[in-house]
Amino acid sequence: MGKIWIPKLIWARTTALVAITTWLPAADWAQWRGPNRDGQVAANQPIPESLPDEVKVLWKIPVGEGFASPVVAGDSTDARVFYLDLQDGEETVHAVLAATGEELWRTPLDRAFKDDWGQGPRCTPVVDGQQVIVQSCRGELQCLRVTDGHRLWRRNYVEDFGAIFMGETGPAAGATRHGNTGSPLVDGEHLIVQAGGRPGAGVVCLEKSTGEVVWTSQDDTAGNAAPILAFLGGVRQVISFTALGLIGVDAGDGTLLWRVPLDTRLGRHVTTPVVVGDLVLVGSYRLGLVAVKVARDEKEFKVVIAWTRKDLAPNFSSPVAVDGHVYGVGPSQNVYCVKAVDGEVAWSQEKLIHGGGERAFASFLVMGENILMLSDGGELILFAAKPAGFELISRAQACGTTWCSPAYADGRLYVRDSRALFCLQLTETRSSQ
Repeated sequence: MGKIWIPKLIWARTTALVAITTWLPAADWAQWRGPNRDGQVAANQPIPESLPDEVKVLWKIPVGEGFASPVVAGDSTDARVFYLDLQDGEETVHAVLAATGEELWRTPLDRAFKDDWGQGPRCTPVVDGQQVIVQSCRGELQCLRVTDGHRLWRRNYVEDFGAIFMGETGPAAGATRHGNTGSPLVDGEHLIVQAGGRPGAGVVCLEKSTGEVVWTSQDDTAGNAAPILAFLGGVRQVISFTALGLIGVDAGDGTLLWRVPLDTRLGRHVTTPVVVGDLVLVGSYRLGLVAVKVARDEKEFKVVIAWTRKDLAPNFSSPVAVDGHVYGVGPSQNVYCVKAVDGEVAWSQEKLIHGGGERAFASFLVMGENILMLSDGGELILFAAKPAGFELISRAQACGTTWCSPAYADGRLYVRDSRALFCLQLTETRSSQ
């Protein structure tokens, strides 16, 4: 394990120890992993108590290749679903009506990228007000107008920040190898992106309205994981799982607060960081599941690796946390519940997913006291979020084979497989606006 670098703390804004997010309207799932980027369905949203034997399909539309998850934004009367796919050799952005699936507009983003895992876009868009932010595998970042897809501004990680994009060539690692997949993060009037540029442009903060640079930080090659915002050690910070390790930088000016080197051969670091108290959990197929304890005294941050579980190694499936326990996917086609504080496994359930080893995948949505899992085989599995043991509530087929996380809003699940985008009705109750 590499040496943990600990810079001095410059200043703190608050003593709270909670994850930070931008407020989103009740009907929105407008970014990667939902309102809080943690897979948690908002408390005011209607949720199913169980799944029917056959899920009701409200609409279904054909889509091109790609692994980018859909998002949904807008009030219940005019909500729109935004997604990316491959059309005529280009990564393409689409907006459709959430009520019917009718296409409103489409806008080309960048030429296609392909590797051994497939081809097509891989980055989930983020919607904020009248802007939708999209990012291509090759590092093209664009801000489009929600109403018609008109481009408001653009940046390119290679052209503007000195990033390198090679694809599956030689020793290339992280986003350099498998594309820019970590979804951008809205922070008020700012936008945080993992440009992977040099010098000093690994993480970049832009003006959301113009794309102008606010600050740049670090030389890290971008990993494939989405960044998050959190309060840790009393400081509001951006947490990024780069190709070189896990870092926390001050959200206000980009100052490096702490770093934990986590080095793997190809830097395939895909899991979104999960914060549980003062622990940050990440993982990869080669690292295993890793919990990093982040604390500080009056002058500096002190970070240590609290525990590592090689047997729970995820690859590109991000876990969720409920009441001090973490639920995720292991390499043996298993779903597990682990105690966050010490890594003790509460239970492990086999054969809920199809792929094994480095291709094991499922996505998770926390719905009150239960968790809704979408397996790589397109099956919805509702189970209790309880550490006492795996308790199946119900299961139903939703779509074909998928590596995409769904979006959930107003009792409806928006999910895509390799051929279609579906709108599924999971509850007849709608949220009040």
